[in-house]
Amino acid sequence: MDQLAILDRRRLRRKLTFWRVLALLVIVGLGFALYRLGGAEGGVVLPHVAQVKITGMIQDDTELLERLEEIAENDSAEALVVSITSPGGTTYGGERIFEAIRAVAEKKPVVSDIRTLAASAGYMIAAAGDTIVAGDNSITGSIGVIFQYPQIAELMDKLGISLEEIKSAPLKAEPSPFHPPSEAAQQMIRSMIMDSYDWFVDLVAERRQLSREEALRLADGSIFTGRQALQVRLIDTLGGEPEIRAYLESRGISQDLPMVEWKDSDDSSSLWFAHAMAEFVRLTGLSEVFGPAALRPWGGDKLFLDGLVSVWQVGKE
Repeated sequence: MDQLAILDRRRLRRKLTFWRVLALLVIVGLGFALYRLGGAEGGVVLPHVAQVKITGMIQDDTELLERLEEIAENDSAEALVVSITSPGGTTYGGERIFEAIRAVAEKKPVVSDIRTLAASAGYMIAAAGDTIVAGDNSITGSIGVIFQYPQIAELMDKLGISLEEIKSAPLKAEPSPFHPPSEAAQQMIRSMIMDSYDWFVDLVAERRQLSREEALRLADGSIFTGRQALQVRLIDTLGGEPEIRAYLESRGISQDLPMVEWKDSDDSSSLWFAHAMAEFVRLTGLSEVFGPAALRPWGGDKLFLDGLVSVWQVGKE
């Protein structure tokens, strides 16, 4: 092959690489635009069933409330599955999330999916769904309200420490950890607890279509397995995803729709775009130019790991 032919081939390769890079940049720009238009949940614009996972202690969670509001307004999310694994939390936090889920239910079907545990405020949230699905051995119930406070008066006495206070009224700053509560303070606390408890019982009675007497019998703090909860009508169905899908189909939601988890926007939603671009590079053959093999001499293999990863690697000979 003469020198001229070699030069022509090199020019052709450079042109081909240029157009590949240009095409990649265009796709990146379009993909980023779609990602931004799609919102915080990975740019999901196709019809799907949204899923939100609620785990751990329940509190007043502004981010979760905003996420639920976005799902309510997103026409691509045709239904919502709320998967719950929680021992409970604050009554106020449960109330806010309950109301946010009911706002979604006004626009699209909502299924409460009780996993390992959904007790107390966890069950309060589950009651917001149009239907509740639980495992045979899931734990739920614990309907009630509790208010706890520490007492360190005896410890202070042993250490020889005293605390003096002057208050505008006897019930100011009660209960105090520095002395046992007075009878009036105990009555005040109990009145507050019972007011929240009555609200919780009424919520359960309304959502589960129980009489108040029936709800009260179940609201003694008892916990139930999924099977027991089904017998006392605290849940609707035993099972998992197949039963969830069957219910959604009865509400006109196709079983073919993918279930997409809407995560905390600070979590890993940004990884969606990385996955999409990796697949694009593979399909277009650009992996030979930009893939790990091509970039390995410059440490490129580290660039294709999702998120921050600490990996122990055996040194090469």
